[in-house]
Amino acid sequence: MSDKSKGKPIYKRILLKLSGEVLRNKEKGLSIDPDILSAMADRIKKVYEMGVDIALVIGGGNIFRGTTAADKGIDRTSGDYMGMLATVINGIALQNALEKVGLATRVQSALEMQKIAEPFILRRALRHFDKKRILIFAGGTGNPYFSTDTAAALRASEIGADVLLKATKVDGVYSADPMKFSDATKYSKLKYKDALVKSLKVMDAAAFSLCMENKIPIVVFNFFDKTSLESIVLGKEVGTLVSE
Repeated sequence: MSDKSKGKPIYKRILLKLSGEVLRNKEKGLSIDPDILSAMADRIKKVYEMGVDIALVIGGGNIFRGTTAADKGIDRTSGDYMGMLATVINGIALQNALEKVGLATRVQSALEMQKIAEPFILRRALRHFDKKRILIFAGGTGNPYFSTDTAAALRASEIGADVLLKATKVDGVYSADPMKFSDATKYSKLKYKDALVKSLKVMDAAAFSLCMENKIPIVVFNFFDKTSLESIVLGKEVGTLVSE
């Protein structure tokens, strides 16, 4: 790891997991807000310019969420595939925003979509990193019943990411929901086993198990803090670090 004091990144390769909800602007009635995309691209560019390999996984909750499909009279399998398609839409939107700030990107989809995205092929993904391109992994895992958290953990494991950064609406992992309980305690650091024992919802079980098995640290942080992403990559204590 590099010296924090010199302003150098401590991570060579990161996987950033974004919720589709971060793209939504409820006040304007937009599922995808171009201004939010533009600001997001600027923040990612700052990290890219540090020399960090960046991969992104974005959810589709701003368009359609498979887990709530039953409420709409749609069976779970169909709903999950619809949710996967939503992540592709978000991935293309994110690609467009990144290219507008001068960054080379590739969208790789777990669902075959020859006209708009490459299929996910690990060797090709690694080659894109060699060429200094940002990767956007869309389509989840390509299978129903698995969340985009699990897709993020899977891709992070495959590409050898140094860390999985999970962007949320809160500034870390708490003992209880801080939106509901004012006495909830924030954890700055957690061990995998402690998160399991305390039943803390860091990520869904499949995603968390993958990270624990492959020794990939997870940082849960508030994406709406505009300096958070850059600070984490520089090794500053932001959010909650879950590791061995």
